[in-house]
Amino acid sequence: MLTPESTTGSTTEETPSPTASSGASARARTSPPSRTSALVAEHLRPTVKFLLVGGAVFLLDAAMYNLLVFWHPADGWGRGLMHASPLTAKVLTIAIASCLTYLGNRLWTFGDRPRPDTTRSVMLFILVNLIATGLQLSCLGFSRYVLGLDSVLADNIAGTFIGQIVSTSFRYVTYGRLVFPKR
Repeated sequence: MLTPESTTGSTTEETPSPTASSGASARARTSPPSRTSALVAEHLRPTVKFLLVGGAVFLLDAAMYNLLVFWHPADGWGRGLMHASPLTAKVLTIAIASCLTYLGNRLWTFGDRPRPDTTRSVMLFILVNLIATGLQLSCLGFSRYVLGLDSVLADNIAGTFIGQIVSTSFRYVTYGRLVFPKR
């Protein structure tokens, strides 16, 4: 038999007592967002700073590489002074860019972290950058010497763009853990 309450849809539901579930439900409601916001607060700012430093240095690296490899003082654009030695040109531009990257990341990106032993920090920075340089040069070398591509577009896609993505990803992970640790 139907009662008036059941036909109108206004049934009485039993609600749990506020004292029994308020702690658990409050934790369930605030834990994931607060944990997520804590992770974002911890990682977003240094990530953005790292990318800004890297972006500025990336543009400088690309400009220097293109000038060395594709611009000649007498002939203009085409075959530059180091066109036959693209890997050497890339090593030079990466060396300059790495010095600027160290300063930008030490002073700005990871500036809030304690300064570790400078010698150890610099040596780890050099080691990380040698590995990252190898990753970037392998992308350029593969394009130039395996695929036989030596145009401005091919060099910039392989050596500057793809190589930079691979090496920057490696640098970001290792800088924060080894070169500029939190402790």
